[in-house]
Amino acid sequence: MTYVTASRFRARAVDHLAVAIGTTKGLFFVSDSAVDGPLLAGDAVPALVQLPGRLLAASTNSEFGPNLRVSDDGGLSWGEAGTRPVAFPPDVATTVASVWQLHLDRRSGAGETVWAGVEPAALFRSDDRGETFELVRALWEHPDRANWEPGLCGTALHTVITHAGRPDRIVVAMTAGGVYRSDDGGDTWVARNQGLEAKSLTDEVGGATQCVHKLAVDALNPDVLWAQSHWGIFRTDDGGDRWKYVGRAGEPGGLPTDFGFPIVTHTQEPNTAFVLPLESDVYRCTPKGRCRVYRTIDSGLSWEALSDGLPGTNAHLTVLRDAFTIGDNPPSLLVFGSESGHLFASADSGDSWRLVASYMPPILCVRVLD
Repeated sequence: MTYVTASRFRARAVDHLAVAIGTTKGLFFVSDSAVDGPLLAGDAVPALVQLPGRLLAASTNSEFGPNLRVSDDGGLSWGEAGTRPVAFPPDVATTVASVWQLHLDRRSGAGETVWAGVEPAALFRSDDRGETFELVRALWEHPDRANWEPGLCGTALHTVITHAGRPDRIVVAMTAGGVYRSDDGGDTWVARNQGLEAKSLTDEVGGATQCVHKLAVDALNPDVLWAQSHWGIFRTDDGGDRWKYVGRAGEPGGLPTDFGFPIVTHTQEPNTAFVLPLESDVYRCTPKGRCRVYRTIDSGLSWEALSDGLPGTNAHLTVLRDAFTIGDNPPSLLVFGSESGHLFASADSGDSWRLVASYMPPILCVRVLD
C-alpha cells in the first residue's frame, strides 16, 4: 500500500481571520489583530450559526437556562430570538437542557431555514430565521428512543447535515443513538448505523446505541459522510447505508488513536478530512502531550501528522466536537480551540499553524465568519 504524505496545499500567512468563539463564559470575536469580548458574558455559548445578515447564538445561563440570542448588526448588539424559541411543546413532559447545534439549511436560498439539535436528543426546525422553532416529532417519537443510552453529557443531538442535491434528505447524529436519516423532510427516520461500532457501550455493531461524536460531509459528494465515533473513524459512500472503518489506529500511516471529538472535511478538496485524536476516553487529552492534527487526502487510506507550529511537549489539550472548523472563504483556513483556552489557525490546510489567542475561557465552538 502507498501512503500519501506529500502536501499539495500552498502555504501562506493567516492574512485574514474573522472567527466567532463560543466559550463557557461568553462569546468572543477574534480578528487578525484583536480579541473582542466577552459578549453574552457569563453564559455558555455552545453553538453559533451565521445567516445572511444575522448571527444566531445558543446561550445557557446557570440561573435562567438555555436561550437563543440574535444579532442583526454583526455581533455588536444581541437580543433574544423570541421567547424561548427552542422549547418543547406543552404536551411533551420535558425541557431543553441545552442547544448543541445550529445549522443553516443553505438549500432554502434566502437563509430562512435553521435546524437546532438539543439535549435531550431532539431536532427542531425554524422557517423564519430562528424566530420560532417547531419540534420534529417523528424523530422525538421514534421507537428507538428507548434504546438510546446517555453518555457523560446525556443524550444530545449534535450534528445536522442537509443534502445539497436532495431537498428532502436530512442526516443527524446524536450521543448515544448514532446516525439517523430522513428522506422525506423529517416525516420519517431510519437508523443508519450499519458498520459503526459502539465499543464504549455494548460492543454492538449497527444498533441503536451508537456513540457518534461528530459527522462531516465531503466537499463534492454529499453522499460521502465521515464520522468520528467514541472509538473509531468511519466513512460512508452511500449516505449512511453502510459505514467502513478508516482510522487504521496504530498501523503504519494510520492514527495514533482514533478516540476524539471533532472531524472536519475540506470545503473544496474531495476525500480530505481532518481529525484531532485524544489519548483515550479515560484520558481525554492529546496523546503523550503532543498536539497534532491528522489529515487524510485519500479517503482514509493514510493519515499524515501535521505539527508545524503546534506545541510538541507538555501540551495536554482537549478539543471538543464543535471547536474545530474550516472556512469556506478562504477554503483552506482551519481553526481549532481547546478547553484550556488556546486558539490555533492554519491558512494552508494544516501544513503550518500559529497560536492566535490564548488564556480564553474553555472553548466550546468555533465558527469562521464570512
